[in-house]
Amino acid sequence: MPNDRRPLRLLTVCTGNAARSVIAGALLAEALPCARVVTAGTHVVEGQPMSVRTRRAMEHVGLVVPDHRSHQLTEADVAGADVVVAMAAEHVQYLRHRHPAAAGRTATVWWLARQLPGGPAPLVERLRCMDLAAVEPERQGDVADPAGAEDAAYIACARALVEAVRALVARL
Repeated sequence: MPNDRRPLRLLTVCTGNAARSVIAGALLAEALPCARVVTAGTHVVEGQPMSVRTRRAMEHVGLVVPDHRSHQLTEADVAGADVVVAMAAEHVQYLRHRHPAAAGRTATVWWLARQLPGGPAPLVERLRCMDLAAVEPERQGDVADPAGAEDAAYIACARALVEAVRALVARL
């Protein structure tokens, strides 16, 4: 876990790495400029640019739009993360199945935003106390997937992520 010599390492995960994980990653990178933030998807067409709707939603909430290409989640991504921030229960389930060693540091953004204990204890200890591997993914709260919808759904997704990430950053 993070120490005085290296930055916090965050991994955001959604399905296609085209909207939710990208927006969450940009929000985290903006709020925590010293952190290393990686975004990835569970089922990705590698190297695709972000959609125009994602770009517009990010601009709508005042984010600087990153130069982004979709990225398939790898073992190295997971191994290199202090915290894996999933966008929905299905992503938590995927990670538990494919990367079981990360189960204790993986939860949805909403669960972490609401349940991560604050305070001076090291993050690794606070995550351990949460016993994330035992929390049912369906109880954790999803960020709705805007894929295939109109601009309004993408903007609603971005607004929800602003709220969730703001609460999460306050607890990190």
